[in-house]
Amino acid sequence: MNITILALPLIARDFAVTLREVSWVVIAFSLTVTALLLPMGRLSDLIGRKKTLLSGITFFIIGSMICYFAGSFSMLILGRVVMGLGASLGQGVGTAIVVSVFPQKERGKAIGSHTTAVAIGAAGGPVLAGVLLQFFSWQVIFLVVAFPAVLAFFWGLLILDDERIGSFQSEDRVFDWSGAVLTILLMLFFVTTLNSPFPSDYDFWVFLLGIPGSIILLITFIFLQLRTPSPLLDLKLFSNRIFSYSSLTRFLGFTSRSGGMLLLPVFLLNIRGLDEFTIGLLMFSGALGMGIGAQSGGRLSDIFGRRRFVIFGFVLAVLNSMLMAWYHQETPLLLIVLTLFVNGISMGLWSTPNQVITVNATPKSKFGPVGALINLTRNTGNVTGQAIATAVIAAVLGFQGFDIELSQVGIMEGSVEAFTHAWRAAYLAIICVLCLAIFTAFQTRSIPSKN
Repeated sequence: MNITILALPLIARDFAVTLREVSWVVIAFSLTVTALLLPMGRLSDLIGRKKTLLSGITFFIIGSMICYFAGSFSMLILGRVVMGLGASLGQGVGTAIVVSVFPQKERGKAIGSHTTAVAIGAAGGPVLAGVLLQFFSWQVIFLVVAFPAVLAFFWGLLILDDERIGSFQSEDRVFDWSGAVLTILLMLFFVTTLNSPFPSDYDFWVFLLGIPGSIILLITFIFLQLRTPSPLLDLKLFSNRIFSYSSLTRFLGFTSRSGGMLLLPVFLLNIRGLDEFTIGLLMFSGALGMGIGAQSGGRLSDIFGRRRFVIFGFVLAVLNSMLMAWYHQETPLLLIVLTLFVNGISMGLWSTPNQVITVNATPKSKFGPVGALINLTRNTGNVTGQAIATAVIAAVLGFQGFDIELSQVGIMEGSVEAFTHAWRAAYLAIICVLCLAIFTAFQTRSIPSKN
């Protein structure tokens, strides 16, 4: 998912498009994944989790090949949409598969391992891209990601068994097409409103139409889901206090995390003056920390309970964010590595037991849609956090008289000091969100599962 980020300037150059236009390479993928997660989670209940996952891998491979051979920018975007379709099928069913093959007492270990893979993959993508782009054209990165996908397809074909991974547990065999369409439209409106990919002249109209449009679609979706006999997502799950608060905690956690991660490359590149490859290596320390935090938090929470590790992870994140808020032009690299590592540990500590709390409050027959909802909550939290961080940075920079693109920070005289002030204001907002997440985490508690 992240391997294309460093290639965007090269793609923009080869297809003679602007950097704002080339952002669609990322946006087309993430929009497709976010919009289709819930429908694909429900689809897995009907066709089986093995077929859903293998279909997702197949679409991902096809999309990668379209991107590799793309002769035009529009063809590249089409390939990214197909890759997003494949990723939505995989994400929509992945969590459900993992929790279904482990007993309840070992779900922390299971999800911890799953989270570790996600963390290493997320950080490894830019690092691998940095190496490949030193020697090959940008097209090669799409060929490279296709090879492990091919191996994954045959490995999944060999080892996955629908009975063991919990397929066909839902007694309801009807697919909610109206709910699927509304979900897709809602996610498209929501994501494009908060992170508009359109020229800045249209930002006012995107916001003016997007906010009420998202609200109307959300209300319509809730209204119809509560009345249909075969809902895409059983909203009655939210009547369970534990389920509701754990879902909200997850949303707030990823909102706080994504804001800081969005700003970090800008700080390291424009303020600290580091190159892209070094930045990728630095950010890998965060992934290493997240892997350790996810493993230890998952396994220990199996023994000592979930909620305390969620709260401890957020408290650690607050303390670490206070340190990161005071980054400046001369901040030692060792301190940056250390804080990124601790940031990753805090993320792993709270996210793994939080997922287990959510799953334990869910009937087994609902694992498919709820697994998709867990990933959807992460994605929407990421989008919201990026929007909040960008808005705070832009507002503080504008207040100081710097109405400039983030890429110009460090170039204009006085912009470094102005961005440093904006950085601290953004981290103050992040800390406030983390404190709210601590409050919602307190509202959850470990309860005996009915599964």
